[in-house]
Amino acid sequence: MTSTDRRIVVTGLGATTPVGGTARETWDAVLAGRSGARTMDFDWVAKYELPVTFAAMIATKPEDVLAKVETRRLDPSSQYALIAAREAWADAGSPEIEPERIGTAIGSGIGGVWTLLDQWDTLREKGPRRVYPLAVPMLMPNGPSAAVSLELGARAGVHTLVSACSSGAESMGYAIEMIRSGRADIVVAGGTEAAVHAMPIAGFAAMQALSTRNDEPERASRPYDTDRDGFVLGEGAAVIVLESEEHARARGAKIYAELAAVGLSADAHHITAPEPNGSGASRAMAQAVEQAGLSLSDIAHINAHATSTPVGDVAEYNAIKRAFGDHTDNIAVTATKSMTGHLLGAAGALEAVLTILAVHHRTVPATINLENQDPEIPLNVVKGEHLTLPAGDVAALNNSFGFGGHNVALAIKSV
Repeated sequence: MTSTDRRIVVTGLGATTPVGGTARETWDAVLAGRSGARTMDFDWVAKYELPVTFAAMIATKPEDVLAKVETRRLDPSSQYALIAAREAWADAGSPEIEPERIGTAIGSGIGGVWTLLDQWDTLREKGPRRVYPLAVPMLMPNGPSAAVSLELGARAGVHTLVSACSSGAESMGYAIEMIRSGRADIVVAGGTEAAVHAMPIAGFAAMQALSTRNDEPERASRPYDTDRDGFVLGEGAAVIVLESEEHARARGAKIYAELAAVGLSADAHHITAPEPNGSGASRAMAQAVEQAGLSLSDIAHINAHATSTPVGDVAEYNAIKRAFGDHTDNIAVTATKSMTGHLLGAAGALEAVLTILAVHHRTVPATINLENQDPEIPLNVVKGEHLTLPAGDVAALNNSFGFGGHNVALAIKSV
């Protein structure tokens, strides 16, 4: 077997999200159709008269999980990553491995925005001597991946993919290549984001990207619905443990699924808007299917990017139709952002975890808040009750797209 043929499998899962403090809690909440969106109780919401007063905030506070020194020395984005990574590592059986054979690849779209803006306020109001000595390492986008590397003693490489809302998924794709190239035997990969802060909310609102359904937050994220009016900002992290199949089986690890391939492309169309006809995203999907050794008809499920924006949801449908043609109607599509909100750089990682669990349990969660499906998006969307996938081999895609024209598709197979 050549290095490029090595099967890469998932042996550990971890997450802290708006609907649960662990991967298991998150999965159970998504299956139950619970929304994590709620009204924010920060004093700056009224102070700045923000037009959007809700978000999908973390369900379990980091201070309830981490030591006080960790919350003091890590930006929330790193705190979330560390929580998820510890869960994933324990779930994988805390494998004994030489430090030089383990790596980390954890992405973030924005990084330590809380630290950056809080310390800027400190500088303006109290002067440079009061700026926190750890401000720079806390605000660095690579801070989360570095924190996990330090936690695990990972020395094969510590990497940070920054590709907006596809950062988490692209990090997992990078991890595949780290193992196949022989650089590492195990890679802890995922994404994290902690951007529920006044400035990002004001910025997204100014570009009319956010839903303004302030009176009913839990119904605001409604992918594919004719009344969708924007995404709901979310926060959290999701992390997986990846290793070659032979390595996993040699140590007797449980295996959730195979992370078979990553498809990558760029739109080169607009800094925020997706290519309307979906040609860029369709290339990423087709590439993932081909590199996974699958045919289009093998794909039974897609966890869509589906942010609940008027333009984005249509563009993704066009991409799926372009990639899969007549097979499109046979694919069970779900949009879990309807419950979790949009975790930006952690979105692809969280949705990869949910897709892995969907394949593992052969269960596709339903999309909530879909009351009147847009006729321009005639996808086979799972709604109402979750869907049971057929027995036998199952394959799925997880789509992630980001500002700047990033397109990432992960192919996931049952084992």
